[in-house]
Amino acid sequence: MSRRRLLQATGGAVLAATAGAGVWAWFSPDATRPAPPAREQESAEEPDEQVFLHVIAHPDDGLFFMNPGLEQAIRSGARTVTVCLTGGESDGRNAPRGSALYRRAIPNRPAFARARVNGLLAAHAQMATGDRESAWDADARTLLRGFQVEVQTLRAAPQHQLVFLELVEARAVYQPRATSLRGLWLGVADSIPTLRPEGSPVQRQFRYRRDQVTDTLTAVLDWVRPTVVRTLDPNAVHSGKRPLATPDPRLAGLRYLDHQDHTASAHFTQAALARYWGHGRPAPTIVENYLGYELGVLPNDLDLSTARRKAGTLDIYGWADHRPCADPAGCGDRKVGGSALNGSPRNWTRSTRLRAPGSNAWVRPAADGRLTAFAVLGGAAYGWAETGVGSGRFGAPARLGGQLLQGQLHAVRHPDGTLQLFGSRTVLPGPDVDHHREVVTARQTGTGRDGVPAFGGWESLGSPERDPVRSLEIGFPAAVAAQDGTVHVFVRTWDGAIGHCSGPHGGQWSPWDVLEGPAGVGTLQASPQIVDGIDACVDAEGLIHLVAPSVRTVQHWVSKEPGQTPRPGAATGLPEPGGPVSIAPLAGGVVRIAYRQSRSARVLIADRQRAIGSWRVAAQCERAGGYGRVALAPTGSGDRMVLAARDDAGDVRVAMAQAAPEPWQRCRLAHSAAAGVAPDAAGRAVLVALGNDGRLYAARQAKAGRTAPFSAWRAQAGRPERTGGDSG
Repeated sequence: MSRRRLLQATGGAVLAATAGAGVWAWFSPDATRPAPPAREQESAEEPDEQVFLHVIAHPDDGLFFMNPGLEQAIRSGARTVTVCLTGGESDGRNAPRGSALYRRAIPNRPAFARARVNGLLAAHAQMATGDRESAWDADARTLLRGFQVEVQTLRAAPQHQLVFLELVEARAVYQPRATSLRGLWLGVADSIPTLRPEGSPVQRQFRYRRDQVTDTLTAVLDWVRPTVVRTLDPNAVHSGKRPLATPDPRLAGLRYLDHQDHTASAHFTQAALARYWGHGRPAPTIVENYLGYELGVLPNDLDLSTARRKAGTLDIYGWADHRPCADPAGCGDRKVGGSALNGSPRNWTRSTRLRAPGSNAWVRPAADGRLTAFAVLGGAAYGWAETGVGSGRFGAPARLGGQLLQGQLHAVRHPDGTLQLFGSRTVLPGPDVDHHREVVTARQTGTGRDGVPAFGGWESLGSPERDPVRSLEIGFPAAVAAQDGTVHVFVRTWDGAIGHCSGPHGGQWSPWDVLEGPAGVGTLQASPQIVDGIDACVDAEGLIHLVAPSVRTVQHWVSKEPGQTPRPGAATGLPEPGGPVSIAPLAGGVVRIAYRQSRSARVLIADRQRAIGSWRVAAQCERAGGYGRVALAPTGSGDRMVLAARDDAGDVRVAMAQAAPEPWQRCRLAHSAAAGVAPDAAGRAVLVALGNDGRLYAARQAKAGRTAPFSAWRAQAGRPERTGGDSG
């Protein structure tokens, strides 16, 4: 029996039938939900081909930081497994800090850990079945020899499971603690213990060494075989505050905006993924990393209806409904309940952001006119090419090398039509190797199987940060090829500036330098002003433009003469962005950007006229909710453009724009990262996305033009089969 049929047979039929069709929005209590789309398609994906693994540090992390994506995955009918590394026992007082109840509470860490588990079970049951009281079956399971973990299986939807390792938490956001995941990762602690929650089916305490935590997560990957892995942020941003004193220099260092357990949990997951992929496992995995506490200092990026829905789920977790509870330990985390939307968690509910902001340049025409697309799966690069110029179909994917690549790739087209890929990768610590991140590139050397461009080995461009610790905070690259063939690469630096290097024809790279910044831009004491999510283009007159979101507005750099390094432009005066900014050139030296406005998530379109040099908001799209990058590309003559964006149901919406955008067309496809758009050789707009099953999907217009509709999604031939054995 398939998981979809199983879900229907076990009481989830209504939710399964509506999953992916706007269920997130239409069940929302907010009256300002988006208008129904003019045209809508059936979903092209099968839940049976998607498997989600979420790895979190504390029980509420997925609810705060991975929703709405977490709930959308659960409601899709796909298998979803969430692994919580720590018990989240904190100070053992199940009460809001500073309250009279808190002052009276007697610390009991095993009881508080169980109360948090109970709250998480109720929240996940509500997301999966609509019934927070839906029963779970608990058992102790051996994933790694000599160790047991608690596994909870939802009886009404058994494809949905929660796994608890019960490791002790750091019990502090940033204070150095040897007995913590961070202490274990850094080698300060040889091992850390578990703390058994009250009522756990696991009957005794264990101690985990560093390699045993990695081995356990690798065993989870072997067991689950996920198509999508979601973790917390492995590249937390520093806060600018003075580091705390510690007697052990290995625990010294910067203070960060995120919780140390969040960061360490992501590092352990990266190490487990590297081991899993290194064995050449099938079905290469999509990886998404979610920002944690940093959300509290960045502009909110979710609309109010989505934030309210997140808050409602958190209130169930926090036992704010005061539902009857048969467990003396309690049925939720009272530190959270009732304050999820506007309370102590500093607006974490109002946002969700991926560390990798996605690319506006992962679909490009090859030299012969065929469209090509590039993505990261299993830490490696993969490419697809149309079977013929304008054929409407892409061939099977080809592996293009690379290891531990993150996020989406950025493709640059040289004047001669050849392509060059840019990305970011993590190098994990090892003997004589520091933990660091670097920008990498691969140049096209020919054409391979099925017309997919062939690339040479991946070359490291290093980082604008020489210090390995600082390099972990660099952003994701954007690049352009100037008219003379010089390739310019840009990346956000550790301190919120823009690093730049260049090389003739994509080689012989200059040293990294830093662009002159607009006045006041840098890292403030509280938050970074330049936020990752940059983009670049070359306009019709050869000038290079770079745009970046900040905590107040959109920042803009432009070269004074064709091919020159960009310099700060005049202040844009544009509304505050709630995510990445995408840019594309139009005729006459005009450039256009698209991005989401903070708080409302509404997609704005803004233009800069060459003669005037000033920016203006030219149009705004119908409300569709969602978050993340808006894909943008010119199609045809004049100012005709195509846009694509994630909506509040997690699907893709696409619209043509000429002067003003047409109504959104909903293209039902749950997908990873950002969709891509480009014109084909016949001038038809083409929409592509990487499905959560690891396959490439494409839809295109029946004919070129502003009003021509898009076809239904079509899954492209084949899927990647393995990831091991590459040294590039």
